[in-house]
Amino acid sequence: MIRKYLSLIRFSHTVFALPFAFIGFTLGFLELKNKGTIHTFEWLTLVKMLLCMVFARSAAMAFNRYLDRSFDALNPRTAQREIPAGIISPTSALTFTIINSVLFVATTWFINPMCFYLSFVALFVILFYSYTKRFTALCHIVLGVGLSLSPIGAYLAVTGYFSWLPILFSLSVLTWVSGFDIIYALQDEAFDRGQKLHSIPAAIGIRNALTVSTILHICSAIFIITAGVYGHFSWVYWTGTAFYVSMLIYQHLLVKPTDLSKVNMAFANTNGFASVVFSVATIVSLLV
Repeated sequence: MIRKYLSLIRFSHTVFALPFAFIGFTLGFLELKNKGTIHTFEWLTLVKMLLCMVFARSAAMAFNRYLDRSFDALNPRTAQREIPAGIISPTSALTFTIINSVLFVATTWFINPMCFYLSFVALFVILFYSYTKRFTALCHIVLGVGLSLSPIGAYLAVTGYFSWLPILFSLSVLTWVSGFDIIYALQDEAFDRGQKLHSIPAAIGIRNALTVSTILHICSAIFIITAGVYGHFSWVYWTGTAFYVSMLIYQHLLVKPTDLSKVNMAFANTNGFASVVFSVATIVSLLV
């Protein structure tokens, strides 16, 4: 049963946002340590931050699968997903969403008032995304906004206030995720058109959509570089940045307007590696 729900929410895809949450957490911890506010590592806060990430993402993915179940059943690419395949019932998926949403908000209560008050905004964004494909091609941007909350949210969990550096990392996540979600949506361009669903590939075509994705990824690289300059990071950070940018370039070399056979490789593998390697380099640069 646990395996079914892990498959429902694509738990393996936490590799996209979670590493950036660790960056936000590390930034927050070092900020307060340098101010003399804390002196020991905040293990309990880290656990609560991780729980928030798990609950929020589980709620968002389960709700997306619940809301899109009729479209998933019609799309050959998604017909074997858990709900249309009858592995998990729609009621169970909705119940799972509600439980995780409540647990997310409840956990923020035990972190700090800022996180608790903003938890309702965050929950609205990540759940609202599932509706956006019904009325706007900017659905990819909304998804990017949802995942971009991870570094700034983790920073807030430690400090309780905003700061420019985690915001720059959030902006890099926003443009990065939006860009690779457009690449992923290329697979459903014809289906989305036929079902009157909105996406950038369906709105402007595959070739133009790839151009938009490229622009977004250039913006992501710019935000990453700006964060490095603003934060006065060491060479370790810049090594991670070089790898991150190379992975952005590589995924655009993999996917061609006339050949979408490597979309999944570009979506999962390159972005997963980019996130993990860059985040490790950033954290090492901060701690060493």
